Amino acid sequence: MNKELIIRSGSSTDFALLKDGKLIELHKEEDDSNFAVGDIFIAKIRKAVPGLNAAFVNVGYEKDAFLHYHDLGPQVSSLLKFIKRVSTGKLKNYSLKDFPFEKDIDKHGIITDVLKSNQSLLVQIVKEPISTKGPRISSELSIAGRYIVLVPFSNRVSISQKIESSEEKERLKRLVKSIKPKGFGIIVRTVAEGKKVAELDKDLQNLLGRWQSMCKKLYKAHHPSKVLGEMNRASSILRDVFNDTFTSIAVDDEDLCNQIKEYLQEIAPKKESIVKLHKSNVPIFEKHGIERQIKTSFGKTVSMSKGAYLVIEHTEAMHVIDVNSGNRSNKAKNQEDTALEVNLISATEVARQLRLRDMGGIIVVDFIDMNNADNRRTLFNHLRDEMKDDRAKHKILPPSKFGLIQITRQRVRPEMNIKTREVDPNGVNGEIEAPIVIIEKIKVDLEKLIKKDHKKITLSAHPFIAAFLTKGFPSTRSKWFFDHKRWVKIKPRDAYTYLEYHFHDKDGEVIKS
Repeated sequence: MNKELIIRSGSSTDFALLKDGKLIELHKEEDDSNFAVGDIFIAKIRKAVPGLNAAFVNVGYEKDAFLHYHDLGPQVSSLLKFIKRVSTGKLKNYSLKDFPFEKDIDKHGIITDVLKSNQSLLVQIVKEPISTKGPRISSELSIAGRYIVLVPFSNRVSISQKIESSEEKERLKRLVKSIKPKGFGIIVRTVAEGKKVAELDKDLQNLLGRWQSMCKKLYKAHHPSKVLGEMNRASSILRDVFNDTFTSIAVDDEDLCNQIKEYLQEIAPKKESIVKLHKSNVPIFEKHGIERQIKTSFGKTVSMSKGAYLVIEHTEAMHVIDVNSGNRSNKAKNQEDTALEVNLISATEVARQLRLRDMGGIIVVDFIDMNNADNRRTLFNHLRDEMKDDRAKHKILPPSKFGLIQITRQRVRPEMNIKTREVDPNGVNGEIEAPIVIIEKIKVDLEKLIKKDHKKITLSAHPFIAAFLTKGFPSTRSKWFFDHKRWVKIKPRDAYTYLEYHFHDKDGEVIKS
């Protein structure tokens, strides 16, 4: 398995994560992104509402952030006392070593017993502003590093559940306890598996340095203001997903390329050589085939292999994904085998689409009905395996008797929504599918016809499309020939609209795919 990270700079920075050449994640970092997940703000409580058991907090966004009682953290009283003493200059030692902790707040308490209007509080963004809602925040702070997460005002040491070996868990817990400073809790991340104490301690010292620099900003700080920013998206993606399977990181900006090399020098010096500066005249996303994948992956309909396709619908309450087998020749033994084959292909694509679009909330997938309980179990296990690499918290329920699988997936950022339709050059329909999508459709339809064993096939299309298919070497038509050992005659038709095309047999009759 090869993983590549392709980074395109411009007015915003775009990050494309490829797995074996296929786009699985797409991120965009806007220059004016002031409320990223992980950012910490010194803010003011605007109003505590006992009916919601929550407070509205002014973090500088047009709408107040929402802070629920359960997101305060058990040691919020200690945090409030610490903020008050640091911001007035009475406390200049930020280590928490000798800081007297307050009693934990009641798990089932009321917000007005803890917070008052106009009170200063450190809060962290856990959910970016989405649609009409302001940011969701927490006052249980955490600072993420490469191998560990530092949790101020805690004494707990916890190990990632994804580390399966109990011996490794015990080893890591023992190492972390030997270096853990008093007053701080530590969460050990999955990538720490097999690491030595020196590597963990280096990460810890870096996080303690970030905590110290944040605390220095609290003295006479303007309210609200950001006191600790999450690292830039390139570094945070590398921090969270980078591992030994990465084979290439390509960047089209020299400064950003150097920044990434410096960061890799810290976390994985042996891998620094995989970072390359893109110097070609061909734009970086086109060079790696990402533009084509974006155009074909973000529409309402998503094509897959063997003629199957997904239809993705968005409603206010949930996302609905419908699995269709398409008009394909059935070479499987029976309908049940066909259903299982299509469902397994679709489950892989569903897992990819959830990450790619960063879809969150409730997702209902309508798979093709299967009567065999073992097949339903196979589908469920396959979907779980495909979603193992998904960093967003999620839960998958087994298939219902109607063939539906329900998924809940954590949403912390606005969904990635890319417009794939373009202005109709014929001026007839207002908007049409992107022309690049039509090439994929023609290819899929052609494969269906070849499976049906049509001998002589002629394609009639608009002159622009015909020219695109026949130009260059190897041309798209030549590639079809190499793949299927069948030569397709292409006729340009002036009367056709831009995206109109038809296949004809040897007698000139239209073939319906």
